[in-house]
Amino acid sequence: MQVHVEEISPVKKRVNIEVPAEQVDAEIEKVYAGIQKKAKLQGFRPGKAPMQLIKRTYSDTMREEVMRSIYQQTIFKALGEHKIEPVDAPTVESDILQQGAPFKFSALVEVLPEILLTGYTGLEVKKEIYVPNPDSIEAELKRMQESMAQLVPMKDDAAVENGNIVTVDYTFSVEGYPNETSTAEDAQIEVGANRLLPGFEEGLIGMKFGETKDIPVTLPVGYRLAEAVGKEGVFHVTVKEGKCKELPELDDEFARQFGEYESMEELRAKMVEFREKHETDRIQGELKEHIVQALIDKNPLEVPDALVKRQLDAMLENLKNRLQSQHMSIEMMGLDDNGFRERFRDAAADKVRGGMLLMALVTKENITVADEDLAKRYELIAAGNPDMLDRVKEYYETNRNFKSSLIAEIKEDKAIDFLLGSAVITEVDASELKQAEA
Repeated sequence: MQVHVEEISPVKKRVNIEVPAEQVDAEIEKVYAGIQKKAKLQGFRPGKAPMQLIKRTYSDTMREEVMRSIYQQTIFKALGEHKIEPVDAPTVESDILQQGAPFKFSALVEVLPEILLTGYTGLEVKKEIYVPNPDSIEAELKRMQESMAQLVPMKDDAAVENGNIVTVDYTFSVEGYPNETSTAEDAQIEVGANRLLPGFEEGLIGMKFGETKDIPVTLPVGYRLAEAVGKEGVFHVTVKEGKCKELPELDDEFARQFGEYESMEELRAKMVEFREKHETDRIQGELKEHIVQALIDKNPLEVPDALVKRQLDAMLENLKNRLQSQHMSIEMMGLDDNGFRERFRDAAADKVRGGMLLMALVTKENITVADEDLAKRYELIAAGNPDMLDRVKEYYETNRNFKSSLIAEIKEDKAIDFLLGSAVITEVDASELKQAEA
């Protein structure tokens, strides 16, 4: 067997393999002999059909079996001999298998790139300054008030307003794109929640029960059918019924429904405390994202498509689960699976790059995880619940793969802390940070 390895890119190799004719012929005869023993041909007892007839009848079957056998015997042997570790199954291309001739084929494989980590100390990043925002507390109280609202039927002559929950039948169509037609009956829509295509919910405002009208919308960027972006779609909609919200008063009785609070003053104070923690956690989380992006910018890296695809699949699954919990779907956002993958491919690739660079940093700086690191993480997962803490420990200590994943996660967090420890961090207002990101 002759093997020649081509470097296609830092993450792709083509392994060219040539199997000598005598090995091919031996495999062909072996496969034909196996077929002959099992073949059931009219006029012959099983296993008694002449080889000449077997070869005429089963040549395609023979080729498939011989090629499969040769691939299994040679590809991973060649990869092992040349110390090539693929990140996904090889893609095989081959010549036509012929008796009496060498069999040539190639296996295209993706591999992890070699990482020469540089410039990872002294990275410059910006961090948002936390500024208390009283308006955000009032907005959160409003949300809590909305969550406690009672839904009551709207009056028969009432017109639809923002905040109403309406039940509608509709047909959606896009001229020139018959496959984009869809219908729904008894669909419930919260007007003003902005969960559907832009313009649709606004078009419902002012309608009355039993009224039917056409609501035109312009298909936005990111719509699941790229060539339809910018085209006009039409909702032919009938409002059947609706409910409006009756909000409770923001008084001490309201506060007592959310915990051990005796007054709205106590509830507001706790909300201020919670808001500060939430915002400082968010700011710290974004700072970590920025430092990883700075590391990526200093160390440009090509990554295997297979790993990007896995990351995209994970991101898509997470999004679908979140939306499902809210009784929504990606289609309601004007997306489908392919549209999501196209839109978020760059983000997925950066996630893969960041993970690989952080693991390279872990190796280079010999970052390790001690028992006390694991103990702290167990406590974090248990969230202060002693009974849960014992179950968390048992879960990870008895599941080697899950424990290994947790250790890798802790190493990554420690690598980020290492980067932040040597970084040049400039604190700026949120508006300045958003402007810089834009």
